[in-house]
Amino acid sequence: MEYFTGLDVSVDETAICVVGDDGKVAFETAVETDPAAIAEALRPYADRMRRVGHEAGSLSPWLHTELLAEGVPAVCLETRHVRAALSAQRNKTDANDALGIAHIMRTGWFRQAHVKTDACYRIRLLLVQRRNLKRKFLDLENAIRHSLKVFGIRLGKVGRGAMEKAVRESVAGDAMTAGLMDCMLRARAALWAEYLTLHKLVVQIAMRDELCRRFMAIPGVGPVTALSFSSAIDDPQRFRRSRNVAAYFGLTSKRWQSGTSIDVHGRISKAGDPDVRRALYEAASAMLTRFKGRDLIKTWGLKLTKTKCHAKARVAVARKLAIVMHAMWRDGTFYVGDPDASAQDIDASNAAKLQRLSLANS
Repeated sequence: MEYFTGLDVSVDETAICVVGDDGKVAFETAVETDPAAIAEALRPYADRMRRVGHEAGSLSPWLHTELLAEGVPAVCLETRHVRAALSAQRNKTDANDALGIAHIMRTGWFRQAHVKTDACYRIRLLLVQRRNLKRKFLDLENAIRHSLKVFGIRLGKVGRGAMEKAVRESVAGDAMTAGLMDCMLRARAALWAEYLTLHKLVVQIAMRDELCRRFMAIPGVGPVTALSFSSAIDDPQRFRRSRNVAAYFGLTSKRWQSGTSIDVHGRISKAGDPDVRRALYEAASAMLTRFKGRDLIKTWGLKLTKTKCHAKARVAVARKLAIVMHAMWRDGTFYVGDPDASAQDIDASNAAKLQRLSLANS
């Protein structure tokens, strides 16, 4: 008899359920969330263990890698599939979830989640923390602006560099408010300095990476978009077609079809990594509005703006960028937006873009 196992992983404890190929429960327990402890609990069934499933989560990269090292046939599962299957259960408990995952393993009705390399997760961590610092900085800046409105002080259109001086001058006559704003402004300056440190690190990593330099040859694509895309894909061969990448990042429309009377194409699904989708959307927006040169994708996108709204055109261009970037990665090719441009002109344009990035972040 072959056995299938479900793991319901939490921070401190993992529920384990082993079922046979006949669907009957053979073993249930709960152990510490540690790969060695899980492998030890499954040792009596190791010779006949077919699959051990666990949901994708924050601990999955570490746990999955360590379980494979322990000789456990671990499978990381997409959370949406697992959630849909477990929703049929009346009672939600850790033990019931482990049982449900074990049955998912037994039936084979699951979609496996890709576990990326450690290098990709480190890049991802850098991008997330850079984004977090930027958001906290903007939150603090907006809080300063909003709090001064109580006293009738409206800063208006003040640049980032001139904001500190404008705030200090506006509260100079109130000692208490001036002291409070001094604390807020010093915190704002510290956040901005640390954000710049992480942003420079992002630029340096992208500049050193040959693939990212090829991506950045595309108008509108910068270091953040290039690194976000490459770290999210990890392995281009896991997508059979480049078109699948657009769906992976939620840039394709959802469809509702039933019988002969209902067939509706809705908005984009917004599945997958929202940060990558946002980066591609911003790159598309920059290509359509800020890039002044000639480019085939830009020309195609501008034609769409005449028949569709500008937002839909940006989504379409973002989808096109995802497809093109994956094809470039898979085939080892370079981007040529203007077919009439010479090789020397393309190289000079790419070199100038990289030099501007280097000077801006030196």
